[in-house]
Amino acid sequence: MTRKGNNEMKKNTSVSKIGGFSWLQAKMHSDKPIGLVVALFRFLTDVADFFLFSMRVFKESFSRRFEGREFLYQCYVIGVKTLPLISVTGIVIGMVLTIQSRPVLVDFGAVALLPGMVIISLIREMGPVITALICAGKIGSGMGAELGSMKVTEQIDAMEVSSTNPMRFLVVTRVLAATLMIPILVLYADGLGLMGSWVGANIKGDVSFVLFFSQAFSHVEFMDFLPATIKTFFFGAMIGLVGCYKGYSAGRGTESVGRAANSAVILGSLLVIILDLIAVQITDILAS
Repeated sequence: MTRKGNNEMKKNTSVSKIGGFSWLQAKMHSDKPIGLVVALFRFLTDVADFFLFSMRVFKESFSRRFEGREFLYQCYVIGVKTLPLISVTGIVIGMVLTIQSRPVLVDFGAVALLPGMVIISLIREMGPVITALICAGKIGSGMGAELGSMKVTEQIDAMEVSSTNPMRFLVVTRVLAATLMIPILVLYADGLGLMGSWVGANIKGDVSFVLFFSQAFSHVEFMDFLPATIKTFFFGAMIGLVGCYKGYSAGRGTESVGRAANSAVILGSLLVIILDLIAVQITDILAS
């Protein structure tokens, strides 16, 4: 390249710098609002798709041809195969609550309130939320990966060709099974959490089993169980819907399977926390 060409290139480069911004920086700043609009549009599109997907699942749940055998199998997969993980989690939660709370109550001379504090914490918040988050990680990711792999391998398309409703067979059974089994798992975790609390209380003390449980249930009322149990049904339905939606709407590539499982865990856990916040606000309004 000649010296004249170099001079012209430098001249064009200097002209492109207007007000201290290069041409590339100006282009990036001009594309930023467009990127925000595109991201907002995709978010609203996903929300609308999820809403339509939920409406379709709700409609198919009341169809005459219900897949009872597949529903029972999904209850077994979601419920029985998750018991070991929920068992360990429930016992550990009860022990941790007791071990960390006991020294504070000893300082105030209120050790007798320990069983009541633990059972109220387990029933109202710790048991439902932590169990739902664990189920979102295990069950939600499993649904997303399973349905995503079926979408990639075109098994869902084959079911539609063979006059089988994949929405009713694959999605409705999983959503209903999660809605039914997660509340049962929460109650199971609450019971084991109370057992773990009794074990934790006997590490540095000596409390009989009957006395500990009688002190615990003397602080529990029916309104402690009712709101906590109702919101677990919504937790289960949301985990099932998110996992099935992410798997059912996965792309055609193999990478979409892992992406569906990952996004099902993240979105399911986030929605569980948001639903818990809404449930707490509604309970507080009704109680006041």
